[in-house]
Amino acid sequence: MYLGLIILVAIVAVLLILVVLVQNSKGGGLSSEFSGAGTTQMFGVKKTTDLLEQITWGLAGAVIFISLASYVIVGGGNQGGGINSVNVEKAQNTVIPGGNIAPAPAPGGAATTPAAPAAAPADSAK
Repeated sequence: MYLGLIILVAIVAVLLILVVLVQNSKGGGLSSEFSGAGTTQMFGVKKTTDLLEQITWGLAGAVIFISLASYVIVGGGNQGGGINSVNVEKAQNTVIPGGNIAPAPAPGGAATTPAAPAAAPADSAK
């Protein structure tokens, strides 16, 4: 499913690139490529620019929609917390050679074990 969504976004992105490259920034666009009398009547500058602009907005919207839908479909919408990654799972399941190793001593020679709790002072008001 994930691979299908990636392929679909890639196809739509390539189509979007091609449609943007066909457009002319000066307003000529696709109609300037076909400079015949019959094409001017059927594909005028105004109609061609409107069509290419609609296709551009449609493809851009499709990329956004597919991206948001893939987030929900693939499972990014679950609120389980934590990082969901293959690398993290492998790191958590990897056995470290050497078994349990004691932590390094604290700098300055201070003891790392917590001190025993002090006895509560006796109430002298009695």
